[in-house]
Amino acid sequence: QVQLVESGGGLVQPGGSLRLSCVVSGSGFINFSANDMAWYRQAPGKQRDLVAQVFSGGITNYAETVKGRFTISRDNAKRTVYLQMNRLKPEDTAVYYCKGMNKWGKGTLVTVSS
Repeated sequence: QVQLVESGGGLVQPGGSLRLSCVVSGSGFINFSANDMAWYRQAPGKQRDLVAQVFSGGITNYAETVKGRFTISRDNAKRTVYLQMNRLKPEDTAVYYCKGMNKWGKGTLVTVSS
């Protein structure tokens, strides 16, 4: 059973930075490197939206609202995907979810406020 566990959320002031991590674990062989991974976010009262993707070959894709501020990366040896978030804005406040291998993590809350 594959599990995705996010961490790194918290309270940060506007203009600040956070790095989220998503570790993939489970029993048996997990072919992490062959799978596309993504970060989504869901603000209160809103739908869950794609933030960034990193494909198995390393190509990345970003939502327009985070381009130039967020960077997604992966470490296949650690079965971990990261989301570096810089120049955070109040509108980035949301629960951030990791998705991959047809699984979702439980999310980590990011609050951007002064």
